[in-house]
Amino acid sequence: MSNKPLILITNDDGITAPGIKALVNAVKDLGEIIVVAPDAPQSAMGHAITISKPLRLSQTDLYGEIKSFQCSGTPADCVKLGVDKVMHRKPDLLLSGINHGSNSSINVLYSGTMSAAMEGCIEGIPSAGFSLCDFSYEADFTLAAEIARKITINILKEKLPKGVLLNVNIPKIPKELLQGIKICRQANAKWEEEFDERLDPNGRKYYWLTGKFTNFDEGQDTDEWALANNYASVVPVQFDLTAHEAITEINKWNF
Repeated sequence: MSNKPLILITNDDGITAPGIKALVNAVKDLGEIIVVAPDAPQSAMGHAITISKPLRLSQTDLYGEIKSFQCSGTPADCVKLGVDKVMHRKPDLLLSGINHGSNSSINVLYSGTMSAAMEGCIEGIPSAGFSLCDFSYEADFTLAAEIARKITINILKEKLPKGVLLNVNIPKIPKELLQGIKICRQANAKWEEEFDERLDPNGRKYYWLTGKFTNFDEGQDTDEWALANNYASVVPVQFDLTAHEAITEINKWNF
């Protein structure tokens, strides 16, 4: 296996989630696979890392001959520990997912799945995150796994630009309805949030986050349009958040 690509696989739904199992099975013949994933669900953790308590890492036998480790920390922790303590060298590729639920548009900022991929990209590892637009634990990952495999093969063959990772979302549709894979930009869409105020048995207030997802973007080159029209969306993402076009304008300010 030493001449095959070394691939680190992680997620945010936890090491026992059906989505990561589908991803491992989809790419296990493409290289030497090592799994390092959270020991419990870590959805919507974003790029959080653990600094106030110790991290635990233990080997499992969940994937047979494929080495797998469960971590008590966040998805980003899993990547950091995986690269530093588990891998015998820097991986050639990092794959995150397959997530249960969409990570399109603004969701990329909250996503533990994409933050794990982002951590890989920060470390100079070609990385991609995969998400299926189905929150059900019983979701059918067949189509998502096929797309993940195709994209993985292309990344290994064609490489990725430095500092760029891929955010891949797959619609919840039968395979025969898929229109293709579309390279997109991130849509201008967001959650319009509300907090439902409730009372616990002791009469104390607590709040539950609710709301609706609204797409403000009418463009046909966005991930939201692609998913609504039965395409898998692929958005190239970067961790450099600098608004480069604003530098000249703000330099005109009188400080």
